[in-house]
Amino acid sequence: MINEVRLFQNQHGAVTSAPLPAEMPIEPTLDSYGRRINYLRISLTDACNLRCVYCMPEEMHFRPRHELMTDEELLYLVQVAASLGVNKIRLTGGEPTIRPNIVELVRGIAQTPGIKDLAMTTNALLLAKLAKPLAAAGLKRVNISIDTLDSDKFHRITRWGHIDDVWRGIEAAEAAGLRPIKLNSVVVRHFNDDQDMVELARLTLDHEWEVRFIEMMPFGEISDFQQTNVVSYAEMRSRIEAHFGPLEEVGYDYVDPSRPFRIPGARGTLGFISSVTEPFCQGCGRVRLTADGKLRLCLLRDDEVDLLTPLRNGATFNEVRALMRDGAYHKPWGHGLAQGVFAHNRAMNQIGG
Repeated sequence: MINEVRLFQNQHGAVTSAPLPAEMPIEPTLDSYGRRINYLRISLTDACNLRCVYCMPEEMHFRPRHELMTDEELLYLVQVAASLGVNKIRLTGGEPTIRPNIVELVRGIAQTPGIKDLAMTTNALLLAKLAKPLAAAGLKRVNISIDTLDSDKFHRITRWGHIDDVWRGIEAAEAAGLRPIKLNSVVVRHFNDDQDMVELARLTLDHEWEVRFIEMMPFGEISDFQQTNVVSYAEMRSRIEAHFGPLEEVGYDYVDPSRPFRIPGARGTLGFISSVTEPFCQGCGRVRLTADGKLRLCLLRDDEVDLLTPLRNGATFNEVRALMRDGAYHKPWGHGLAQGVFAHNRAMNQIGG
């Protein structure tokens, strides 16, 4: 059970304490629509070692370190979430692997009572070094971002990246047992919406991987670019079927956002994430914790609850818990893209997807 007291040092150097109750039963949390909230995506940092065209401007300015959650604050909020029935966590960024002390942070989350599943979304550039220690610390799986297999185009999309580094990361992740490997491709019109999709899909013929094609979502300063260059799920599937023939349905439970299919005879699967044109909000049990300690209730809406400020001001465990529970209860049904409602207060790197 939770029975310790953690100490925090805020940005002004003042130390506050937030005692954890000696006994805190897990209470499943439902939102106002009856969806169980059991999945927390945590952005470890808004910084990244790439500058993908669909994610952020090249001259991106990141938040100063004192505005971000410390390791202790983050672990404390994980314990609060676990007490509310969260049992699944995904670490995101920016790029989560550039967070200092990432291995020990993963170990702390994995050892939190109630957390059963811990995964990470990463660009894989640092996995050649980190995959094995992360797996030993308790990380279960990775989703790896890779939008094309063409080295020149990869460098152009990411602005800074080299695809050989990603391949080394994929190999290291598989060797470390971070399986099943899922490869995420955000499809951008005129960038990677043609042969790139075919070559990525072809990987599933010989590998037990899931290659997932994701509709680009509009955010912040570059939302005009994103809206103009969305490639729909229907169009993506049609282009792949034009090459490989009709895809076999694997089954869709409306909980996992990825609609799974298989090329006949393939070892792996294909997935399509249609957040924009065919949303899957009815099965969404996710909330997000931003790197600066805000509980974000929907990826594509600006609704947020500040948890870090009350924590640094000395709020008790039960007070922070009540804020998180109330925020989760008021999670909106879904996004408002069809009504012209867009998220403007953050870029994708500040939320983590």
